[in-house]
Amino acid sequence: MNPTRTALLVSLGLLALPACQKGHGPVAEGVSGPMGSALPDATAEQLEVFFRGEALAQKRFSRADGLGPGFNVTFCGACHEKPTFGGSAGLYRSFSLAGRTTPDGAFLPAVSVGNASGVVRLYTYGETHGADHEPIDDANQIVGKRNPIPFFGVGLLAELDESEILRRADPDDRNGDGISGRPNYDRGFVGRFGVKAQTVSIEGFIRGPLNNHLGITTEPLTNAQKAALPVPSADLVASREGDWATFVGHMAQVAAPDGPLTDDDAVADPELSTDDLFDLVSWAMLLAAPEVEEPGEQELRGIAHFDRSRCGDCHTPRLEGPRGPLPVYSDLLLHDMGPELDDGHPFGEATSSEFRTQPLWGLTAVGPYLHDGRATTIEEAIAMHGGEAEASRDRWLQGTEQERADGIAFLVSLGGRDQQSGGLLRPGEPVADVGDWGGPVRELTSDEATRFENGRRLFDHEFGFEEGVGGPRFNGDSCRACHFEPVFGGAGPRGVNVIRHGILNGDGAFVPPSVGTILHRETALLTQINRPQTQATHFEARQTPHLFGLGLIESIPASVIEAGADPEDANGDGISGRVSRVDGGRLGRLGWKAQVPSIAEFVRDAVTAELGMTLPIQEGLTFGRVQDNDDVPDPEFARSDAEDLAFYLSTLAPPPRGPVGPDEQAGAAVFSAVGCDGCHTPSLDGADGPVPLYSDLLLHQMLPDGTPGIEDTSASMTEFRTAPLWGLRSTGPYMHSGIADTIERAIVHHAGEADAARDAFLALDPADRAALLAFLESL
Repeated sequence: MNPTRTALLVSLGLLALPACQKGHGPVAEGVSGPMGSALPDATAEQLEVFFRGEALAQKRFSRADGLGPGFNVTFCGACHEKPTFGGSAGLYRSFSLAGRTTPDGAFLPAVSVGNASGVVRLYTYGETHGADHEPIDDANQIVGKRNPIPFFGVGLLAELDESEILRRADPDDRNGDGISGRPNYDRGFVGRFGVKAQTVSIEGFIRGPLNNHLGITTEPLTNAQKAALPVPSADLVASREGDWATFVGHMAQVAAPDGPLTDDDAVADPELSTDDLFDLVSWAMLLAAPEVEEPGEQELRGIAHFDRSRCGDCHTPRLEGPRGPLPVYSDLLLHDMGPELDDGHPFGEATSSEFRTQPLWGLTAVGPYLHDGRATTIEEAIAMHGGEAEASRDRWLQGTEQERADGIAFLVSLGGRDQQSGGLLRPGEPVADVGDWGGPVRELTSDEATRFENGRRLFDHEFGFEEGVGGPRFNGDSCRACHFEPVFGGAGPRGVNVIRHGILNGDGAFVPPSVGTILHRETALLTQINRPQTQATHFEARQTPHLFGLGLIESIPASVIEAGADPEDANGDGISGRVSRVDGGRLGRLGWKAQVPSIAEFVRDAVTAELGMTLPIQEGLTFGRVQDNDDVPDPEFARSDAEDLAFYLSTLAPPPRGPVGPDEQAGAAVFSAVGCDGCHTPSLDGADGPVPLYSDLLLHQMLPDGTPGIEDTSASMTEFRTAPLWGLRSTGPYMHSGIADTIERAIVHHAGEADAARDAFLALDPADRAALLAFLESL
């Protein structure tokens, strides 16, 4: 060590030796890497499996793949995306646990479709585009929330010998320190995964959520596959276990839930092959541990505050694995966290107030924090500790401002600093080229480029509870939460569909519920679930539309849109498009029901309706709420931020057109011949020339007469705005409800005024049909 630095540390009382004595010593080589990368010592063969598994984690499952019948998300990476695949996720990916108490006080988890674990799906999406509501007895309802936890380094935790965890257990607090960590068990083995340490194997940790959250069924890995998993090398295991065959047999025992999982949808079980399951499990096992930084002078002072506060009594700095010491900063034991964090849900040996000590490696980039994401910052998470952690919390908070800052600097150094962002944008992420997906529509001045980048940052930013998200109900904690396919600003898979609900009275007329027609997915009230109004009789999913080219759509004069209207079908072609009118008689042009008149109003509407945040009053704008009843002062979303966000959206380029060859040209002629252009007008005149959006922006009846639906502004239950077709290829699934996985299925689902065009499509010969589909995909 540099002599000058040594002298400084001695004078500060921070020579590294005490830190090492507390366990903050060296770590095993070859276990750490950038989050999302494979272990540095992975073989070429293992890397092939790793990248296959990573691709599977990002696969969007469709109905044809076995998605559902109930589901929360459509791909594994949806809940494990932050700061990269394998990590955690924002509040919008939190899910609910529900259960009830029996008359004798026992706890019973609620059981939903194909799911005996208690992960309740209150608003799942079925073939009728509705919402399946889980019946729970209100009087005895117990609701808990879970925010996803990261996978980084889990293979290293799987390798730990049970004795390394058990030797720190003190269930009866024999040493009188107020800390009584104890293990949880899974089928007789010491659990180590999950917020309650309720799962012992990575295979179980993957098979369960695949079924609970995607409705994807699996069978256990074969014994041969279990033996081929990327477990420690034989010589390392032999040095600790003495018998490689015994170790593999042990892995085979603990690696599988009980038998095949099945469901009652139309896809044969298992819906994911054991080969694919092997790749997914291997990918998780091969994820590197986060890289812990070498401590500097501030971090060494922070270690001293960490140790004085006795945080390490639970957040054990090192666990000894077969590869050497691992900087987990967890004992993987259960600890009582006090009544404020009690979620009412026991798991195995864990009581409702007990939780596994969350590993701190990689802490910086995987917030929000605590089991339900209630803490946005590390400081908030520390302050919310209770129970066995209360004394450590108080010692931490009693430190000086500088000591606490030093402690946070140390915790930040435990990994993820260089990958941290406010959402999913990578630090330094460049803006896409002009005209490309997610890029600006034109060259921007320096000031405009700054506004565009700030708007993009705001679009991606995940707002926390302390910033006002929720209010108390919300669908997303960021704009990007729903708009990310194929890039930020795009559409969203079914897993982010919004549910609309309403009341159809005895006369069949639509009545909006008192809470509005949006049935929000999430709530900031962590012990409650957003329920439909008891009178609600109809539910519809709303697929997330992409936002590319909104500025060009806004540039189309109202007179151009009005000129295409034919509400009485005066020309007798069976198509009677109507103009949508919103507050003040303004023309609506955005949204599935053309219920929003402008980008500025779209931002205000989304900030309130989707994020649950308030905005300042702004002259000429009527959308959005200006106050709510949460504890965050109003307005929660700044006017300047709303304006930068609107600038970003107004400047996003339209989707780039794909190659146009002879097939696409022939398909364009078929498109016109079958009458698709009767509503999907190829272009409308904008302020700077033709806008090739393939929409007339008018309302048309798209559902058969008498079909129940949701009214919105001037749109009836069966009417929808003609969806622009540009970007079609990369923004599925399709239709207002996301019912169609493919463009062809979307055409088949057209009805109402589109009956004739749909029937003409179905009558096409295979060559013309293929040409038409090729043309549509080129858009």
